[in-house]
Amino acid sequence: MKVQNLPTAEIEILVPFHDVDAMRIVWHGNYVKYFEVARCALLESIDYSYQQMVESGYAWPVIEVKARYGAPARFGDRLLVSATLREWQQRLRITYRVVNAETGKRITRGTSVQVPVSLATDEMLYNAPDVLYEKLGLSRSD
Repeated sequence: MKVQNLPTAEIEILVPFHDVDAMRIVWHGNYVKYFEVARCALLESIDYSYQQMVESGYAWPVIEVKARYGAPARFGDRLLVSATLREWQQRLRITYRVVNAETGKRITRGTSVQVPVSLATDEMLYNAPDVLYEKLGLSRSD
């Protein structure tokens, strides 16, 4: 299934002092937090926020996160973090790109994977529920 315009959201982060380490660069674990903020913006852009997921009867726990660090970000840097939905049939696979807003230099890239879990049965599903297809404006045959 190939969709031409993959859902994407972009947010801006101004690196706060509490996100840097003793070397005055963003501590590597904070990028996962930046991914999460962008992921929430992405989910809201398709009208399927975490609260709406719960209301529809599903949880989507994160089961994997990967990050590749290319350059450091520092206190006070303005970062643009984009999140793009790449897969949705059996899982949500989202890719991330973090760039310095002033220079355009890529700082970090990454991916996350989430799987659907029925809140009624507490079991993982092997296919995304219909509600996700509805939110994406797709049918299963697309």
